[in-house]
Amino acid sequence: MEKSGNIQMPSGLTPPLDRELDPFILTVFGASGDLTAKKLMPALYHLYLQEGMPKDFIILGCSRTPLSRESFLYQMHEAVRLHGRADMYRWTDFASRLYYFGLHYDDLGNFRDLAQFLRDLDQRHRMQGNRLFYLAVPAPLVPVIAANLGGSGLSREFEEGTGWARLLVEKPFGHDLESARELNRLLLGSFKENQIFRLDHYLAKETVQNILMFRFANAIFEPIWNRQYIEAVTITAAETIGIEKRAGYYEQAGVLRDMFQNHLMQLLALSALEPPALFQGTQVQDEKTKVFRSLQPFPVDEWPGSLVLGQYGPGLMDGEPVRGYREEPGVAPDSLTPTFGALRIFLDNWRWQGVPFTLVSGKRLAEKRTEIVVRFKSIPYSMFREVIREPLPANRLTLGIQPEEIVTLQFQAKKPGPVPELQSVTMVFDYRAGSGAPLDAYEKVLLACLQGDHLLFWRQDGLELCWAFLTPILKACETCTFRSERLQIYPAGSGGPEAAGRLGAESGGRRIDDR
Repeated sequence: MEKSGNIQMPSGLTPPLDRELDPFILTVFGASGDLTAKKLMPALYHLYLQEGMPKDFIILGCSRTPLSRESFLYQMHEAVRLHGRADMYRWTDFASRLYYFGLHYDDLGNFRDLAQFLRDLDQRHRMQGNRLFYLAVPAPLVPVIAANLGGSGLSREFEEGTGWARLLVEKPFGHDLESARELNRLLLGSFKENQIFRLDHYLAKETVQNILMFRFANAIFEPIWNRQYIEAVTITAAETIGIEKRAGYYEQAGVLRDMFQNHLMQLLALSALEPPALFQGTQVQDEKTKVFRSLQPFPVDEWPGSLVLGQYGPGLMDGEPVRGYREEPGVAPDSLTPTFGALRIFLDNWRWQGVPFTLVSGKRLAEKRTEIVVRFKSIPYSMFREVIREPLPANRLTLGIQPEEIVTLQFQAKKPGPVPELQSVTMVFDYRAGSGAPLDAYEKVLLACLQGDHLLFWRQDGLELCWAFLTPILKACETCTFRSERLQIYPAGSGGPEAAGRLGAESGGRRIDDR
């Protein structure tokens, strides 16, 4: 029987800002879309309530939809009311800072009109020429908008009365290595690298940030954080949802591009990197890049032994029948797009040589869970073998990211009583036990971008190294003669393909449906 003990976090309010922010104008492209309504505008309003915004700021919505300012304000009010988590008592003051500008994304003349509109707003509200552009638009529009921001002069910094100019771009960052490089070339045609912020919201989750704090602020873990003491690491990002209304994107992407190229690679880097000289953007990014450079080339000729791909079929979720992937609207009835992947990789460096890292992600699984499981090596010799016949379980450290933001450490202790008997004991740190001001992932990335801090964002060299590793795998999977035979169908609501369960178990993880 397993026991647990809770570790309490000290109380105390954590302010969202450690320094004053510059005034700015945030221009949101795609302001009439779902991302703005469900994520971005609620995050901005909550930041405002938490005093995470400067005294002077303006938010300008832009999209191709013709809207009056009044109509835009009403839509944003309803978006925050429905999708936000804060009281609306200060909405009127917040809304006074919202404006709208209808825009054709492919019309440079229209962007010049936008530039004049922004200059007028800047002079009227004394924004000091600081501009942040958020591209909440489909991927094909990103280079078009970036080019017109450059062509209209809006990307220029610190000249003719302007301040800083920053571009915040959502994933995906390309479809493979070649397209990622081409996207970067187009972005750099208008913006410098230090102006570009490539957003991966996973990096802003509290427990993801806590990985580095946990590793490098505690003397008891870092000395054993290596191949001498660690047997295997499993990183899991399991989802219960299907593809919802994203068939057009997902049929082109699949699980490897959607989850492995970005989220899971970032979790791998944070789990494996060397200690940076300082906890600052450039230094941390440098150490991540070293991890990506050490990725051992994948054995593409023998990939079935290190990669399991699956696709969800019909099944039950919470007792209710759900359709399979091929029955989803917009999906081809003979689609071979994977919705599940389990990938075992190795790092060729001194610290991790020979330690398997298994990355697992899938949709329509039994449980929503994102976690990093570190399995330590078993004890080299058991002095209890005469009285305890069963093998002793290895110590296991679990860094829970969502939905439970917890850190657990499992170890062995004697069970009370006269008989020498061991039991597994789990110490638990619940991140939510603290009383700091809660900010969600989008609030944190907005705050970091406003501060000019790249710590929570991708850097292009890291992106290209990850694509260089993953692109040969994608080509091998998508051109394989036996592609249909190697794609394993698993019932919705299960733990995924059985072969993936075996692959994960070998690396110290646990099945998705293990409760």
